Amino acid sequence: MRAVWRAARAAVRRRRLQTVVIGLVTLVSTGAMVVALGLVDAASAPFDRAFDRQRGPHVVAAFDPAQVPDVRLADAARRPGVSAAGPFALATVGLPRGHDSFGLGGEVTVVGRPGPDGPVGRVDLWAGRWAVRPGEVVLNRQPDWTADDLGRTLRVPSGPDLTVVGFAFDLSGTADAWVAPAQMPVLHPSATQMLFRFQDASSENRLRAALAMVTDGLPDGALTGSTSYLALKHQIGRSARAYTPYLLTFGVLGLVVAVLIVANVVGGAVVSGFRHIGVLKALGFTPGQVLAVYLVMVSVPAVVGCALGTVAGNLLARPLFQSVFTGPDAGVFHDGVGIAPWVNAVTPAGLLLVCVLAALAPALRTRGLSAARAISAGSAPRAGRALGLQRRLAGTRLPRSVSLGAGLPFTRPGRSALTLAAVVLGVTTVTFATGLATTMTRFGNAGRDAYDVTVYASKVQDGREIQPVHADRELQALLASLPGASRATARGELEVVIAGSSRKVMLEGRRGDTELGAVLTRGRWTSGTGEVVAGSAFLRQNGLRVGDRLRLQKGGRQQGMTVVGEFMMDDPRLVVGDWPTMTALSPNEKPIAYHVKLRADADPADYARAARAADPGIDPVPNGPNDITRTIVGSAGALTLMLAVVAALGVFNTAVLNTHDRRRDLGMLKSIGMTPRQVTVMTVTSMAVLGALGSLLGIPLGVAGYELVVPRMTDAVDIVLPSAMTDVWHVPVLTGPAFAGVVITLLGAVVPARRAARLTVAQVLHGE
Repeated sequence: MRAVWRAARAAVRRRRLQTVVIGLVTLVSTGAMVVALGLVDAASAPFDRAFDRQRGPHVVAAFDPAQVPDVRLADAARRPGVSAAGPFALATVGLPRGHDSFGLGGEVTVVGRPGPDGPVGRVDLWAGRWAVRPGEVVLNRQPDWTADDLGRTLRVPSGPDLTVVGFAFDLSGTADAWVAPAQMPVLHPSATQMLFRFQDASSENRLRAALAMVTDGLPDGALTGSTSYLALKHQIGRSARAYTPYLLTFGVLGLVVAVLIVANVVGGAVVSGFRHIGVLKALGFTPGQVLAVYLVMVSVPAVVGCALGTVAGNLLARPLFQSVFTGPDAGVFHDGVGIAPWVNAVTPAGLLLVCVLAALAPALRTRGLSAARAISAGSAPRAGRALGLQRRLAGTRLPRSVSLGAGLPFTRPGRSALTLAAVVLGVTTVTFATGLATTMTRFGNAGRDAYDVTVYASKVQDGREIQPVHADRELQALLASLPGASRATARGELEVVIAGSSRKVMLEGRRGDTELGAVLTRGRWTSGTGEVVAGSAFLRQNGLRVGDRLRLQKGGRQQGMTVVGEFMMDDPRLVVGDWPTMTALSPNEKPIAYHVKLRADADPADYARAARAADPGIDPVPNGPNDITRTIVGSAGALTLMLAVVAALGVFNTAVLNTHDRRRDLGMLKSIGMTPRQVTVMTVTSMAVLGALGSLLGIPLGVAGYELVVPRMTDAVDIVLPSAMTDVWHVPVLTGPAFAGVVITLLGAVVPARRAARLTVAQVLHGE
């Protein structure tokens, strides 16, 4: 065994280039696979992970305390197959909108709960402590709150002022705020809350059956309402589901490319070492010892590369996952989604197994070879392969170096096939990412030229809210008259409900440019009072279509509305009408913001300064980039670059092995007058042929991937994209993918080609 280790260690030191290539390829491939598998794992069920960590309730139920006492609810929750938390007193408290309400203005649900833990519905207390005595409150998480807000007072008009002692996060949204149970009587609770988990919660029908079993025997009307976690999962997992299809696509591509390249690199290293195998046999090494030498020789750099690649993959994945799975758009997963432990264990082990198998298969071919035959197999020229093709190419008008290079890939068809497959997948990735980036850029820029500055109708300064000096219409006229302004549109929001249900709707009224750059996908825009345009998500989730009527209610007022158009919007609560449509339900409603369109030569920053000077109570903000678009395009670009680097390393390895195998041929060609430049052209051409074939095959695969993935991304968030955003496959867009294969192969072939060009006839003879 000592002899095997000494021979393997000597081979590792002597074959420095091969050792570096194996280590580098396994490092990059392991990193790519860690990110890829991590994406597959994280994107598969991000909601389920967070929900299970908190043991979220499958059903949140509210009961009438006048009909069923807490004791009976507790008894009902002890039935087989049921886990429960509660009963908790629940009150609905009206809070005024303003700075002192922490953005919770409107109807707020307050629950009396003794602590954040429990068998069901655990609450993540991320700042401060739990409310344990009267006068204290814990607020459910909002993205703009920080620990510095602890100690502030929440003013409740119908009850006592409450001191904020903690911020918590409840994925299921069972409450907006929690207080100690002793605090609830003065808040006048109107219901009792129970949180249930069931053994079988796979469908809505099974949840209804389980809830019916729990409530069997309770008085009629005791159950006043219930919500299912399945509806919650659909609602808050929408953004994460939008990322899932394209992340899975990159994940699968990364896995396949990494395995192909590792197999190509290691297998080629063994094949190119047949002569070394023959020498070892001549020295007395048994076939088993020779096999062990090669396995150790390959495993040493592979182990180092896999270890470093695992670390690099985790480092690369962290910012990517943070951008994808946190923030206000996908951000119920506030504690982040990281690389699962099984990924860090399986990936390096799997790649090491690939390395061993790649080395084992060709090495076993030499077991029956004598020392002389193995040496001959490693050094004899392979004139028979592709000779006919090269003769036919020589008869063309191509330069001799080009015709020779074009035939080289066919001398090693297996090696070239693996390299070509990696290049094809690299081009597929580039094509898919190009189409995705084009669509997402168009989506993010849609309507952004409709206005340049958003002016909010109030602002918070030094802990207090400041109102504008000017009245509503006077302020709109002022904003439209400032230097650089073209027009100003007022926008108001009114929370209403669909008559006959508890579904809340955000009715947006606009005065001025009512379209505000919205992308209409069906129907027309509003032309009068009582007409609304709804987002795609709203229509889908409420079973409506263009032409249908709905009745909206606010307080004691009701108003019939006709849906006259559908526009591209993923907010499932939003409908848009003109200003009189909104004020018909709330006559005293005021704008929350003004959207200002500037002239082409105006600077948004200069306009914002002028607006602040004109009225100190407003807050003008120039338009910024679209965060979702930037996240998807940026992450897709990073993943594409990673896979392209892996593919280029495979080409680099193939070019190195080819020049090593053809050292004798290169020496002969140089001896008859081939210049270093011609050697470079020949070597680069041999790889460029694979690049051209890779582009030819990879572009259709990338287009097919785009057509498969993008509709699933839009369906996940319930939006419809117009054809102007999805019709992307034109000549300018396809230019990059068309050259992607050639660029990948050129990047991988340049260094080996220049190294081969510097090879002298004397060096070849010395090696022989």
